[in-house]
Amino acid sequence: MAGWGIFFLSLLNYKTEKYVIAENRRIGILFRLYQLAVLGYIIGWVFVVKRGYQEREEAIQTSVITKLKGVTLTNNSETGLHLWSAEDYVIPPNGEQVFFIVTNYVETPNQRLGVCAESYKVPSGRCLSDDDCVEGEIVTAGHGIKTGVCLNSTGTCEIHAWCPVEYSRRPTEPLLSEAENFTVYIKNFIRFPKFEFSKSNVLETSDDSYLKRCSYDTEKHPYCPIFRLGDVVSWTGHDFQDMAVKGGSVGVLIEWNCNLDKDSSQCNPQYSFTRLDMNMNNSVTSGYNFRYARYYKDQNGETYRTLYKVYGIRFDIMINGQAGKFNIVPTIIAIGSGLALLGAGAFACDMILLYMMNTSSFYRERKFEIINFKNERTKNKDSKAGTRERKSRKAGAEKGAGNSVKISEEREDVEGSHPTAEDKRGPTIPRNTGQRYPSLLSPHAAESRHHITFSPHS
Repeated sequence: MAGWGIFFLSLLNYKTEKYVIAENRRIGILFRLYQLAVLGYIIGWVFVVKRGYQEREEAIQTSVITKLKGVTLTNNSETGLHLWSAEDYVIPPNGEQVFFIVTNYVETPNQRLGVCAESYKVPSGRCLSDDDCVEGEIVTAGHGIKTGVCLNSTGTCEIHAWCPVEYSRRPTEPLLSEAENFTVYIKNFIRFPKFEFSKSNVLETSDDSYLKRCSYDTEKHPYCPIFRLGDVVSWTGHDFQDMAVKGGSVGVLIEWNCNLDKDSSQCNPQYSFTRLDMNMNNSVTSGYNFRYARYYKDQNGETYRTLYKVYGIRFDIMINGQAGKFNIVPTIIAIGSGLALLGAGAFACDMILLYMMNTSSFYRERKFEIINFKNERTKNKDSKAGTRERKSRKAGAEKGAGNSVKISEEREDVEGSHPTAEDKRGPTIPRNTGQRYPSLLSPHAAESRHHITFSPHS
């Protein structure tokens, strides 16, 4: 129990630093190198590169408006001439952050509701007898509902569907190859609400014809939001004509990294382009396509439609950014972190010096010292009392020695030159003078006196 009591009492002790200069060159060099590394990290990385003295905001508010322009003409043996404008090949046409450009298609015209044979390419629609075509069953991944009849001429089930069913051929060349020269207008507004800062990627100019004749260029026209589709795809590292056959997906990233300690003209958008879909042209999952239909009515009021399976390029516009401005709070935090790192270096060097070297015990004896104020005060009182006692003894010794010498002189005057027994013994020495007596005597007095006696002649 006494051991636990000592342990808990030791928890109440306060430990303060004691600075000891250790003349160890290896530890000194290690500590200085660590300090230089920490200072380089704080100044170079934290303050210069990462701008740790700034308050940051990443909650960027953004809006994107897109608009495409371009016209092309296609001549298909089945459908004949067709003029494609932005209203036809842009889906959706109202302009959003995600839009689709048609570059190829397969058209199935004049489809009407009726009964026809399922496509042989659909495994669930194949049959050998009527038992394989259960009436009312949906053809999995097919085009309609089974009627219960197996058509021996096609080897497939008869279905209720839009007939004839979709053509299933795969395109080998893009029908809208001229889409490479189409242009897309990407207008982006951003705002950082914390700093009340807003900006756009469009050049602020009073020239109305600027947007009609400019094209984006990182050097000449960084604030022109007009992009040629062929250039956008080429910046991803791919060829537009190859991608146009089966389609694909392209990401357009606009980054706003603004240092608001500088002028607002230094806050510029940075564009980057990448292909998002997997580039596997020989895979069944490669490309990008979907279907849509256009519905009409004939003279009799019956509905028919034209089905399109379109291939094209999907564009995803992504906005990212952050803004920073000087603030004293992150500055103090960055400096405090650096000082903490410096302290960690001192701690590591102490551990090496005190516990990992052959002379560790010697350094520990000089490093650690236990101080008890009560014991030190008692010791100081005892020391002062001893000093006072020594002073009183010294004063008494000096007084006693003076009296003894005075008495001897008086006796000599009275008795003449005849020495007495007391003279032979020397002056009286006080008991409390100790070893201080020799200091009271002159060197000649310390020597033994020789007396010569003269006797009268008879």
